[in-house]
Parts: sequence; C-alpha cells; structure tokens
Amino acid sequence: MKFLLLVVAVIVLVWMLRGARRRDEPLPPRAPRPDAGAEPMVACRLCGVHLPQHEALPGRGGVFCGEAHRAEYEKQHPAA
Repeated sequence: MKFLLLVVAVIVLVWMLRGARRRDEPLPPRAPRPDAGAEPMVACRLCGVHLPQHEALPGRGGVFCGEAHRAEYEKQHPAA
C-alpha cells in the first residue's frame, strides 16, 4: 500500500513540475485572421434585421434584406 501511495505521489509531482515549466514558456504570437476586417452592418428598413452591407438591397427609403421587403416598403410608401 505504501508503495502505491509513493508511486501516485511521484506521478503527481512530475505532472505538477511539467505544468509549471509549460506556464513559463511564452505563448506564440497570434496571427491576425484574414477575415478580421469588420464589415459595416445595416438594418433592413422594414423588419430591422441586420445584415452585411454588401448583401443589402438598396431601395427607395433605405436598404432592405430582400426583394420582398423592398417591394412591400415601396408599396406602403409610394413616391411623392
């Protein structure tokens, strides 16, 4: 029984020493992600859903998330 306890203590000690040595090593610098550039987000004029600016459909009165919302908004707000 004493032998088993001694083996467990040695294993724990080795494990702790390895962990301490790893923490002392500096972490490698993080490379920036290629998609790290933030793209402007816009809200659909009708429903308020936010989407990337390049996916938004421009229309009379703002930008829209889809053709159906653009048509519905323009139907509700006829040109003056």
